[in-house]
Amino acid sequence: MSMFDIWSGILSGFRVTASVTLYGLVFAVPFGLVFGIAQYLTTGFARFLVTSTIEFWRSSAVVILLFVFYYALPVVGVTLSAMTVGAMVLGLNTAGYASQAVRAGLQALDRGQKEAGQALGLSRAAILLLIELPQALLAMSPTFINLVIQLVKATSLVSLITLTDMTFRAKEIAQIEYDPVPVYLALLLSYFMVCYPIALLGRWAERWVTPVREAGRGI
Repeated sequence: MSMFDIWSGILSGFRVTASVTLYGLVFAVPFGLVFGIAQYLTTGFARFLVTSTIEFWRSSAVVILLFVFYYALPVVGVTLSAMTVGAMVLGLNTAGYASQAVRAGLQALDRGQKEAGQALGLSRAAILLLIELPQALLAMSPTFINLVIQLVKATSLVSLITLTDMTFRAKEIAQIEYDPVPVYLALLLSYFMVCYPIALLGRWAERWVTPVREAGRGI
C-alpha cells in the first residue's frame, strides 16, 4: 500500500473526527460560559458546588470517562451512542478549561466599569451581559481557539469506544500492513493539517485582540 493510499484511508475517518469536534463544541461553549459565569458570581456553598462540577470534568481522565459513560452506564439501564458519549465527554472536559478562562477574564476587568454601570442604574444582569461579558469573551478568544485545537487532538481517544475516526482507521491500516511506522506518520501529518489552520486563526485572533484591548483601556 502506497503512502497516498495510507493517507487516503486515514482521511476517510475525518468526517467522524470533525463530527465529534463540532458536537463537542455544542457542549463546550454553553457549559463553559455557564460554569465560568456561575463561578464568577456565586459565593459560599453555591460556589463550592460549581467549582466541584468544573473540577470533576477538568481533572478526571478523559479515557476513563469515555469508558464509564459508554461501557458502564448500560449496566444501570442508560445507553448512549458512541458519538453522544464522545462529544459529551470531550466537550464537557473542554468546558471545564473554558470556564476558567471566562472566570479569569471577568475577574481581570477594571472594577470601575462595573461601578460606572451601577451609576447608570443598570441591573447586575445588564452589567454582566452588556459590559463585562463581551470584554471577557474578547480577551479569551485566543485561549478558546487553543482549546479547540486541544479538542481536535483529544478526538483521537474516541477510537477506544468504536468510533471510526482517523485514529481508528490508522489502527485498521496498521494491522493490515504490519508496518505501523508510515501509518502513524501519516496520522501525525493528518492531525497537523487539521490543527495548524486553527492555530493560525488563533495567532490572528491574538494580534487582533491585543490592540483592541489596549484601545479599550485607553478610553
